[in-house]
Amino acid sequence: MISSLSKPIDNAALIVFRIFFGFLLACESFGAIATGWVKKILIDPQFTFSFIGFEWLQPLSGNGMYFYFFIMGILGILIMIGYRYTYAMILYTLLWAGVYFMQKSSYNNHYYLLLIISFIMIFLPANKSYSLDTKLNNVEKTNFMPQWIKLVFITQIAIVYFYAAFAKLYPDWLDGTFTKNLLSGTTNNTLILDLFSRKWFYISIAYTGILYDLLIIPMLLTKKTRTLALISSLIFHLFNAIFLQIGIFPFFALSFALFFYPPEKIRSLFLRKNKTIVIDEAEKKFNSKIFLCFFTPFLIIQLLLPIRHYFIKGDVLWTEEGHRLSWRMMLRERSGYISFKIIDNYTNKSSYHDYHSDLSEKQSRQIATKPDFIWQYCQKIKNKYKDQDISIYITCKNAINQKKYKTLIDPDYDMAKAKWNYFTHNEWITTY
Repeated sequence: MISSLSKPIDNAALIVFRIFFGFLLACESFGAIATGWVKKILIDPQFTFSFIGFEWLQPLSGNGMYFYFFIMGILGILIMIGYRYTYAMILYTLLWAGVYFMQKSSYNNHYYLLLIISFIMIFLPANKSYSLDTKLNNVEKTNFMPQWIKLVFITQIAIVYFYAAFAKLYPDWLDGTFTKNLLSGTTNNTLILDLFSRKWFYISIAYTGILYDLLIIPMLLTKKTRTLALISSLIFHLFNAIFLQIGIFPFFALSFALFFYPPEKIRSLFLRKNKTIVIDEAEKKFNSKIFLCFFTPFLIIQLLLPIRHYFIKGDVLWTEEGHRLSWRMMLRERSGYISFKIIDNYTNKSSYHDYHSDLSEKQSRQIATKPDFIWQYCQKIKNKYKDQDISIYITCKNAINQKKYKTLIDPDYDMAKAKWNYFTHNEWITTY
């Protein structure tokens, strides 16, 4: 088994993936500036809701975040052309990690996947061919890579799809409730809306989503079904790109198909100068220690993170505890309302805090539905009244998939005294 991991194979898939990956990174970075995403999410708000523990990580002042994303776009181009690849990959990963951890208002699973793959790519010889690094003799050119590199990519994307499918096995997905609600907000075209509102259509979309996530990896691994799987992926991801508008993710997901095809096929399609690579296994051997010592534990962690919510009290669909980093993609529609009542414990006078005064429109919508946002905002209120002894009581109700509103935060719990538990249930969040 270990010897097969170090077996040399054609590196065409990795080289082409690097080129696509760098291009997509550049598109994501420059696109974030051009579409106003940087302004709306990172510049306009007075502060961002970072991951808990990263409150110190806030956007650069002024127009600094435009410069920040411009640098990431340039790094994407350097990765694509393979110039100073390792340095560019390390710097891009650090900068993207900064964006990822400094804000949750625009959280997407593909942002997390982008971070994971960026981190993985740091350690891979993706610039060993068709790169400026080889042209300039910065690295030794080779057309080979160890077999374990292909295994890492296939395993990682298999984890994503498996957990995405498993998460869909709940009543509101199985009866089409969520897909009906989701599709109704994707277009203003009356003819398309009429189609989307038909039960047979939104039910078929729901079950197609489950079947796609469950079967796409086995089908790509099987020679007889590989082409059908690729066509299905094109249809599935193009549909998502058009109607769900989720950035580069559909094209990013499609790029993983490179690792499922024979390398000679990839080479003949994309790297036509060298159509055939002869591998002499006796002369070319690779070390598998990096896989055994680093990537194996890394992939085990990836397998375990998505199931942590099973060990936390309550339904993750309601409490949100264990939701992130678990590939629970586009599963439910959540709405809510909230108020913050502040009591001066010395005078016993009460007042209501206007959270709209220091939150953006998007943050104001989200704070009513995300318990970690609520807790973090209470810390800001406490800091504002740091010279006073106060209590904070919250009235907050949520509805999942347009159903009945229910209380999310215990209204009798003093949130000024609330602690945040990273690994267990927070007692001030209700469970049903």
